[in-house]
Amino acid sequence: MALSVREYRARIKSTESMKKITRAMELIAASRIIKAQQRAQAAAPYARELTRAVSAVATFSNVDHPLTREEEDPKRAAVLIVTSDRGLAGAYSTSVLKEAERLAEKLRSEGKEIDTYICGRKGEAYYKFRQRPIVRSWTGFSDQPSYDVAAEVGSTLIESFLKDQGEEGDVDEVHVVYTRFRSMLTQEPTAVRLLPLEVVEGEERPDASELLPLYEFEPSAEEVLDALLPQYVTSRIFFALLQSAASELAARQKAMKAATDNAEELIKKYTRIANQARQAGITQEISEIVGGVNALADANAGAE
Repeated sequence: MALSVREYRARIKSTESMKKITRAMELIAASRIIKAQQRAQAAAPYARELTRAVSAVATFSNVDHPLTREEEDPKRAAVLIVTSDRGLAGAYSTSVLKEAERLAEKLRSEGKEIDTYICGRKGEAYYKFRQRPIVRSWTGFSDQPSYDVAAEVGSTLIESFLKDQGEEGDVDEVHVVYTRFRSMLTQEPTAVRLLPLEVVEGEERPDASELLPLYEFEPSAEEVLDALLPQYVTSRIFFALLQSAASELAARQKAMKAATDNAEELIKKYTRIANQARQAGITQEISEIVGGVNALADANAGAE
């Protein structure tokens, strides 16, 4: 029985160590998520105004730009999947990968082949383990994305989109699958089509009477679109990375809090069982002593 008590005490000690680790990770995620939210909020006005400008040019200039041109018979689509670099974030990466699988199934049902691009080690590991091809992946920045990374991702996707149909590496559509940050408790896997140009801003488009006085296309609408559209694509990707970073940290904080709470429950459970085992051992020892005393007394009485 004493050995059992030692085992439970060892389990209590290891669980307490685990609790300290999960608690520390919870606090780290909580401290970082504020900054991640602030970065996402700071990027929102720029993304909104850039979307407004692109919408104005695309709507009122009647320019046939390569990034806004729809293929009559699209054959191939690029899907950028934004996951995390590290685990211990609950179902964060799993949820976005499931959303990517649903999107891929939908695109295949439309007769399109899929080129997969990955942000994050978890997504990369998921596809490599299943021996699925990845065109390109970017890792090492999931919780602190930079604009330079978004620009690199955007230029890669634009380059593939601008290739002629049938050329090696060409795609006719570009989709992004990421996790939208709604609140500390809610993070929503989201799939959006980025190219050909699809304005994904949630606000209603202003009337022509509101837009036309605000924008003058100089030197021409074509050159304005040439400058704006790559920035628009990069801005949307950067915003998706920031939203995903905030979502990852929120999911990690929630998962680590649950792990800490579970560790506390385990410690209570093991402590209770250890106490019961110790009390049972003491009771057994007392019973053995009493039994020995009674046997000795009976033996002495018989000898007399």
